[in-house]
Amino acid sequence: QVQLVESGGGLVQAGGSLRLSCTASGRTFSRYVMGWFRQAPGKTREFVGRINWSGDTTYYDDSVNGRFTISVDFAKNTVYLQMYSLKPEDTAVYYCAAGLHVTARQFKYDYWGQGTHVTVSP
Repeated sequence: QVQLVESGGGLVQAGGSLRLSCTASGRTFSRYVMGWFRQAPGKTREFVGRINWSGDTTYYDDSVNGRFTISVDFAKNTVYLQMYSLKPEDTAVYYCAAGLHVTARQFKYDYWGQGTHVTVSP
């Protein structure tokens, strides 16, 4: 059974940093693309960024480019979302997802985690 489990969310002040983790289990993910998405209160879920499992290709939405970094730890089967210079508008539930397509389109991702809450105070 495939599982993606996010952790690391919490409350942080604007300008601060936070690192989210997504630990994958249940299958081999070497061919998968790992995506991060977020859903702010009252808004639809949106793409944040993605990385291929080999870790050599990343892509970020313009809203986070230069502030967020995605990386992979192969030994721990874990993908990270390192967030810097956080803003109140980054407040959202953050989800990781796994899929076989290099895309920002949510419906192309096959597996999803349960989400972790991030709140950025002014």
